[in-house]
Amino acid sequence: MKLPALSLFAGAGGLDIGIDKAGFKTAGSVEFDPHCAATLRRNARGKTVWQVDVRALDPALVGEVLGIRPGGLALLHGGPPCQPFSQIGKREGLRDPRGLLVFEMVRFAAALRPAAVLIEQVPRFLRTAAAGADSSGMEAALAERFHEIGYDLHAAILDARDFDVAQRRRRAILVGVPSGSEFLFPFALDRRARTTGEALAGLPEAVPVDKPPLMPNHVDVTPARDRERISYVPEGLWLSKVADAPPEIRRRLTRKDTTKYRRLDRAAPAPTLRCGEALYHPTEDRYLTPRESARIQGFPDAHVFEGPIRRRTGTVRDLDQHRQVANAVPPPLARAIAGSLKNALCLS
Repeated sequence: MKLPALSLFAGAGGLDIGIDKAGFKTAGSVEFDPHCAATLRRNARGKTVWQVDVRALDPALVGEVLGIRPGGLALLHGGPPCQPFSQIGKREGLRDPRGLLVFEMVRFAAALRPAAVLIEQVPRFLRTAAAGADSSGMEAALAERFHEIGYDLHAAILDARDFDVAQRRRRAILVGVPSGSEFLFPFALDRRARTTGEALAGLPEAVPVDKPPLMPNHVDVTPARDRERISYVPEGLWLSKVADAPPEIRRRLTRKDTTKYRRLDRAAPAPTLRCGEALYHPTEDRYLTPRESARIQGFPDAHVFEGPIRRRTGTVRDLDQHRQVANAVPPPLARAIAGSLKNALCLS
Protein backbone atom coordinates (compact mmCIF):
# COMPACT_ATOMS: atom_id res chain seq x y z
CA MET A 1 0.00 0.00 0.00
CA LYS A 2 1.30 3.42 -0.97
CA LEU A 3 2.09 5.92 1.78
CA PRO A 4 -0.06 9.10 1.59
CA ALA A 5 1.73 12.36 0.84
CA LEU A 6 0.76 15.99 0.27
CA SER A 7 2.65 18.46 -1.92
CA LEU A 8 2.77 22.23 -1.36
CA PHE A 9 4.40 24.58 -3.91
CA ALA A 10 4.31 21.60 -6.25
CA GLY A 11 5.54 23.38 -9.40
CA ALA A 12 5.53 21.08 -12.41
CA GLY A 13 5.63 17.97 -10.23
CA GLY A 14 9.30 16.94 -9.98
CA LEU A 15 9.10 16.24 -6.25
CA ASP A 16 5.79 14.42 -6.67
CA ILE A 17 7.21 12.06 -9.30
CA GLY A 18 10.34 11.13 -7.37
CA ILE A 19 8.56 10.73 -4.04
CA ASP A 20 5.87 8.57 -5.56
CA LYS A 21 8.50 6.31 -7.13
CA ALA A 22 9.94 5.78 -3.63
CA GLY A 23 6.70 4.17 -2.46
CA PHE A 24 4.57 7.16 -1.54
CA LYS A 25 1.39 8.41 -3.20
CA THR A 26 0.98 12.17 -3.46
CA ALA A 27 -2.77 12.46 -2.98
CA GLY A 28 -2.96 16.24 -3.39
CA SER A 29 -0.82 19.05 -4.78
CA VAL A 30 -1.09 22.80 -4.18
CA GLU A 31 0.34 25.19 -6.79
CA PHE A 32 -0.47 28.84 -7.52
CA ASP A 33 0.94 29.20 -11.06
CA PRO A 34 -1.76 28.38 -13.65
CA HIS A 35 0.57 26.73 -16.18
CA CYS A 36 2.16 24.53 -13.52
CA ALA A 37 -1.28 23.63 -12.19
CA ALA A 38 -2.34 22.67 -15.73
CA THR A 39 0.75 20.46 -15.99
CA LEU A 40 -0.09 18.80 -12.67
CA ARG A 41 -3.67 18.12 -13.79
CA ARG A 42 -2.50 16.74 -17.14
CA ASN A 43 -0.40 14.16 -15.29
CA ALA A 44 -2.57 13.80 -12.16
CA ARG A 45 -3.64 10.13 -12.31
CA GLY A 46 -6.18 10.56 -9.53
CA LYS A 47 -4.33 13.29 -7.65
CA THR A 48 -6.30 16.33 -6.45
CA VAL A 49 -4.77 19.61 -7.63
CA TRP A 50 -5.54 22.98 -6.03
CA GLN A 51 -4.56 26.07 -8.02
CA VAL A 52 -4.57 28.52 -5.13
CA ASP A 53 -2.33 30.56 -2.85
CA VAL A 54 -1.39 28.09 -0.11
CA ARG A 55 -2.01 30.78 2.52
CA ALA A 56 -5.72 30.69 1.67
CA LEU A 57 -6.06 27.00 2.54
CA ASP A 58 -7.14 25.47 5.84
CA PRO A 59 -4.87 22.43 6.35
CA ALA A 60 -7.59 20.59 8.29
CA LEU A 61 -10.04 20.98 5.41
CA VAL A 62 -7.38 19.79 2.94
CA GLY A 63 -6.96 16.69 5.07
CA GLU A 64 -10.72 16.12 5.13
CA VAL A 65 -10.97 16.38 1.34
CA LEU A 66 -8.15 13.86 0.92
CA GLY A 67 -9.53 11.56 3.61
CA ILE A 68 -6.38 11.96 5.73
CA ARG A 69 -6.75 12.52 9.46
CA PRO A 70 -4.09 14.25 11.61
CA GLY A 71 -1.27 11.74 12.04
CA GLY A 72 -2.31 9.78 8.95
CA LEU A 73 -0.08 11.66 6.50
CA ALA A 74 3.25 9.98 5.80
CA LEU A 75 5.01 12.90 4.07
CA LEU A 76 4.44 16.62 3.60
CA HIS A 77 6.75 17.94 0.88
CA GLY A 78 7.32 21.07 -1.16
CA GLY A 79 9.68 23.57 -2.73
CA PRO A 80 8.66 27.07 -1.58
CA PRO A 81 9.65 29.94 -3.92
CA CYS A 82 13.43 30.24 -4.03
CA GLN A 83 13.69 33.66 -5.73
CA PRO A 84 14.14 35.57 -2.43
CA PHE A 85 17.27 33.49 -1.73
CA SER A 86 18.54 32.69 -5.22
CA GLN A 87 22.05 33.64 -6.29
CA ILE A 88 20.70 35.10 -9.54
CA GLY A 89 17.79 36.92 -7.86
CA LYS A 90 17.75 40.06 -5.72
CA ARG A 91 18.51 38.01 -2.58
CA GLU A 92 16.01 39.95 -0.46
CA GLY A 93 15.18 36.99 1.80
CA LEU A 94 12.34 37.85 4.17
CA ARG A 95 12.12 41.37 2.77
CA ASP A 96 10.50 39.62 -0.19
CA PRO A 97 7.02 38.41 0.93
CA ARG A 98 7.67 35.11 -0.85
CA GLY A 99 10.45 34.43 1.66
CA LEU A 100 7.82 33.85 4.36
CA LEU A 101 6.09 31.11 2.40
CA VAL A 102 8.50 28.47 3.67
CA PHE A 103 6.80 28.78 7.08
CA GLU A 104 3.59 27.50 5.48
CA MET A 105 5.25 24.09 5.67
CA VAL A 106 5.27 24.48 9.46
CA ARG A 107 1.61 25.54 9.55
CA PHE A 108 0.52 22.48 7.57
CA ALA A 109 2.77 20.17 9.59
CA ALA A 110 1.30 21.45 12.86
CA ALA A 111 -2.23 20.68 11.66
CA LEU A 112 -1.69 17.39 9.81
CA ARG A 113 1.11 15.87 11.92
CA PRO A 114 2.89 14.05 9.06
CA ALA A 115 5.46 11.35 9.79
CA ALA A 116 8.04 13.53 8.00
CA VAL A 117 8.47 16.83 6.15
CA LEU A 118 10.68 17.42 3.11
CA ILE A 119 11.62 20.90 1.86
CA GLU A 120 13.76 21.80 -1.17
CA GLN A 121 15.52 25.14 -1.49
CA VAL A 122 18.53 26.82 -3.11
CA PRO A 123 21.81 26.48 -1.13
CA ARG A 124 21.86 30.19 -0.26
CA PHE A 125 18.74 29.65 1.86
CA LEU A 126 20.90 28.04 4.56
CA ARG A 127 23.13 31.13 4.70
CA THR A 128 20.42 33.80 4.62
CA ALA A 129 19.76 35.88 7.75
CA ALA A 130 16.22 35.55 9.00
CA ALA A 131 15.78 39.20 10.00
CA GLY A 132 18.67 41.62 9.99
CA ALA A 133 22.42 41.17 9.65
CA ASP A 134 22.98 39.95 13.22
CA SER A 135 20.13 37.49 13.45
CA SER A 136 20.25 33.73 13.15
CA GLY A 137 19.95 32.24 9.69
CA MET A 138 16.84 30.99 7.95
CA GLU A 139 17.75 27.39 8.71
CA ALA A 140 17.90 28.11 12.47
CA ALA A 141 14.65 30.10 12.38
CA LEU A 142 12.87 27.31 10.55
CA ALA A 143 14.37 24.66 12.85
CA GLU A 144 13.06 26.55 15.88
CA ARG A 145 9.55 26.68 14.46
CA PHE A 146 9.60 22.96 13.70
CA HIS A 147 11.02 22.20 17.15
CA GLU A 148 8.06 23.99 18.72
CA ILE A 149 5.68 21.52 17.06
CA GLY A 150 7.77 18.43 17.82
CA TYR A 151 10.09 17.97 14.85
CA ASP A 152 13.88 17.97 14.45
CA LEU A 153 15.13 19.61 11.26
CA HIS A 154 18.08 18.14 9.36
CA ALA A 155 19.71 20.02 6.47
CA ALA A 156 22.24 19.18 3.79
CA ILE A 157 23.30 20.37 0.35
CA LEU A 158 23.02 17.60 -2.24
CA ASP A 159 24.10 17.60 -5.88
CA ALA A 160 21.63 16.00 -8.29
CA ARG A 161 24.46 14.64 -10.47
CA ASP A 162 25.34 12.27 -7.60
CA PHE A 163 21.92 10.64 -8.04
CA ASP A 164 21.89 9.76 -11.75
CA VAL A 165 20.82 13.20 -13.02
CA ALA A 166 22.70 14.58 -16.04
CA GLN A 167 23.14 17.97 -14.43
CA ARG A 168 25.29 19.72 -11.85
CA ARG A 169 22.55 20.99 -9.55
CA ARG A 170 23.26 21.69 -5.88
CA ARG A 171 20.19 22.09 -3.68
CA ALA A 172 19.51 22.58 0.01
CA ILE A 173 17.37 19.75 1.35
CA LEU A 174 15.68 20.12 4.74
CA VAL A 175 14.01 17.16 6.39
CA GLY A 176 11.80 17.33 9.46
CA VAL A 177 11.33 14.15 11.52
CA PRO A 178 9.71 13.59 14.95
CA SER A 179 11.96 14.86 17.74
CA GLY A 180 14.56 12.26 18.70
CA SER A 181 14.26 10.28 15.45
CA GLU A 182 17.37 9.35 13.47
CA PHE A 183 17.81 10.38 9.86
CA LEU A 184 20.71 10.16 7.40
CA PHE A 185 20.71 11.76 3.96
CA PRO A 186 21.26 9.39 1.04
CA PHE A 187 24.82 8.70 -0.08
CA ALA A 188 25.93 9.56 -3.60
CA LEU A 189 25.60 6.68 -6.07
CA ASP A 190 28.81 4.77 -6.62
CA ARG A 191 29.01 5.38 -10.36
CA ARG A 192 30.21 8.00 -12.81
CA ALA A 193 27.96 10.96 -13.43
CA ARG A 194 25.29 10.65 -16.09
CA THR A 195 26.16 12.72 -19.18
CA THR A 196 24.13 15.08 -21.34
CA GLY A 197 24.62 12.76 -24.29
CA GLU A 198 23.12 9.85 -22.35
CA ALA A 199 20.16 11.95 -21.26
CA LEU A 200 19.35 13.12 -24.80
CA ALA A 201 19.93 9.80 -26.53
CA GLY A 202 17.07 8.38 -28.60
CA LEU A 203 15.02 11.56 -28.96
CA PRO A 204 13.38 12.14 -32.33
CA GLU A 205 13.99 15.27 -34.37
CA ALA A 206 12.82 18.53 -32.83
CA VAL A 207 10.22 20.28 -34.97
CA PRO A 208 9.32 23.95 -35.40
CA VAL A 209 6.33 25.37 -33.59
CA ASP A 210 4.10 25.20 -36.69
CA LYS A 211 4.39 21.40 -36.94
CA PRO A 212 3.07 18.67 -34.63
CA PRO A 213 5.89 17.42 -32.37
CA LEU A 214 7.05 13.81 -32.67
CA MET A 215 7.22 13.78 -28.85
CA PRO A 216 5.36 16.04 -26.40
CA ASN A 217 7.18 19.32 -25.64
CA HIS A 218 9.96 18.55 -28.17
CA VAL A 219 9.50 21.82 -30.06
CA ASP A 220 12.25 24.12 -31.36
CA VAL A 221 11.47 27.84 -31.06
CA THR A 222 14.97 29.13 -31.94
CA PRO A 223 14.67 32.38 -33.98
CA ALA A 224 16.48 32.23 -37.32
CA ARG A 225 18.70 35.18 -36.38
CA ASP A 226 19.94 33.34 -33.28
CA ARG A 227 21.23 30.33 -35.18
CA GLU A 228 24.22 32.28 -36.51
CA ARG A 229 25.29 33.24 -32.98
CA ILE A 230 24.90 29.65 -31.83
CA SER A 231 27.02 28.39 -34.75
CA TYR A 232 30.10 30.20 -33.36
CA VAL A 233 30.08 28.28 -30.07
CA PRO A 234 31.97 24.96 -29.99
CA GLU A 235 30.59 22.05 -27.99
CA GLY A 236 31.13 22.52 -24.25
CA LEU A 237 32.06 26.22 -24.48
CA TRP A 238 30.26 29.57 -24.22
CA LEU A 239 30.23 32.62 -26.45
CA SER A 240 32.37 34.90 -24.25
CA LYS A 241 35.21 32.37 -24.60
CA VAL A 242 35.11 32.37 -28.40
CA ALA A 243 37.91 34.80 -29.28
CA ASP A 244 37.23 34.94 -33.02
CA ALA A 245 33.51 35.75 -32.79
CA PRO A 246 32.70 39.09 -34.46
CA PRO A 247 31.78 42.05 -32.23
CA GLU A 248 28.20 42.04 -33.49
CA ILE A 249 27.92 38.42 -32.32
CA ARG A 250 29.72 38.84 -28.96
CA ARG A 251 28.00 42.15 -28.17
CA ARG A 252 28.59 43.22 -24.55
CA LEU A 253 29.64 39.88 -23.12
CA THR A 254 32.53 39.75 -20.66
CA ARG A 255 34.69 36.84 -19.48
CA LYS A 256 32.40 36.50 -16.46
CA ASP A 257 29.48 35.57 -18.69
CA THR A 258 30.07 31.82 -18.51
CA THR A 259 26.44 30.73 -18.40
CA LYS A 260 25.07 32.89 -21.21
CA TYR A 261 25.08 31.53 -24.76
CA ARG A 262 26.52 28.18 -23.65
CA ARG A 263 26.59 24.97 -25.68
CA LEU A 264 26.30 21.70 -23.79
CA ASP A 265 28.93 18.97 -23.83
CA ARG A 266 27.68 15.46 -24.66
CA ALA A 267 30.45 13.90 -22.56
CA ALA A 268 29.64 15.79 -19.32
CA PRO A 269 26.67 16.65 -17.11
CA ALA A 270 24.89 19.89 -17.97
CA PRO A 271 25.31 22.99 -15.82
CA THR A 272 22.37 23.96 -13.63
CA LEU A 273 19.24 24.76 -15.63
CA ARG A 274 18.08 28.24 -14.69
CA CYS A 275 15.08 30.40 -15.51
CA GLY A 276 15.88 33.05 -18.08
CA GLU A 277 18.94 31.27 -19.49
CA ALA A 278 18.70 29.15 -22.63
CA LEU A 279 21.35 26.50 -23.22
CA TYR A 280 22.43 25.42 -26.70
CA HIS A 281 22.06 21.90 -28.04
CA PRO A 282 25.43 20.07 -28.07
CA THR A 283 25.59 19.59 -31.85
CA GLU A 284 22.69 21.45 -33.47
CA ASP A 285 22.52 25.23 -33.87
CA ARG A 286 19.47 25.78 -31.68
CA TYR A 287 18.28 26.06 -28.10
CA LEU A 288 17.24 23.03 -26.08
CA THR A 289 13.60 22.08 -26.36
CA PRO A 290 11.54 21.75 -23.16
CA ARG A 291 11.62 17.96 -23.59
CA GLU A 292 15.41 17.94 -23.78
CA SER A 293 15.61 20.07 -20.64
CA ALA A 294 13.19 17.67 -18.95
CA ARG A 295 15.41 14.73 -19.93
CA ILE A 296 18.37 16.50 -18.32
CA GLN A 297 16.32 17.04 -15.14
CA GLY A 298 15.39 13.35 -15.03
CA PHE A 299 11.68 13.65 -15.90
CA PRO A 300 10.07 10.66 -17.61
CA ASP A 301 8.98 11.23 -21.21
CA ALA A 302 5.38 10.45 -20.20
CA HIS A 303 5.26 13.64 -18.09
CA VAL A 304 3.73 16.29 -20.36
CA PHE A 305 4.19 20.01 -19.70
CA GLU A 306 1.30 22.39 -20.38
CA GLY A 307 1.46 26.11 -21.15
CA PRO A 308 3.33 28.15 -23.76
CA ILE A 309 6.92 27.77 -24.93
CA ARG A 310 8.54 31.18 -24.55
CA ARG A 311 10.43 32.44 -27.58
CA ARG A 312 13.81 33.89 -26.69
CA THR A 313 12.80 37.43 -27.70
CA GLY A 314 9.39 37.49 -26.05
CA THR A 315 7.83 37.29 -22.61
CA VAL A 316 5.21 35.00 -21.15
CA ARG A 317 3.11 35.67 -18.10
CA ASP A 318 3.49 32.95 -15.46
CA LEU A 319 5.78 29.94 -15.96
CA ASP A 320 6.34 28.78 -19.54
CA GLN A 321 7.47 25.22 -20.23
CA HIS A 322 11.21 25.95 -20.06
CA ARG A 323 10.87 27.69 -16.71
CA GLN A 324 8.63 24.95 -15.32
CA VAL A 325 11.43 22.48 -16.02
CA ALA A 326 14.21 24.76 -14.72
CA ASN A 327 12.35 25.39 -11.44
CA ALA A 328 11.66 21.71 -10.79
CA VAL A 329 13.30 19.27 -8.39
CA PRO A 330 14.95 16.45 -10.38
CA PRO A 331 12.76 13.37 -9.77
CA PRO A 332 15.72 10.98 -9.21
CA LEU A 333 17.05 13.24 -6.42
CA ALA A 334 13.59 13.40 -4.81
CA ARG A 335 13.30 9.61 -5.02
CA ALA A 336 16.64 9.08 -3.25
CA ILE A 337 15.73 11.41 -0.36
CA ALA A 338 12.24 9.96 0.03
CA GLY A 339 13.70 6.46 0.06
CA SER A 340 16.06 7.42 2.89
CA LEU A 341 13.15 8.88 4.85
CA LYS A 342 11.05 5.78 4.33
CA ASN A 343 13.85 3.56 5.63
CA ALA A 344 14.81 5.81 8.56
CA LEU A 345 11.27 6.00 9.91
CA CYS A 346 10.38 2.40 9.01
CA LEU A 347 7.39 3.56 7.01
CA SER A 348 5.42 0.87 5.25
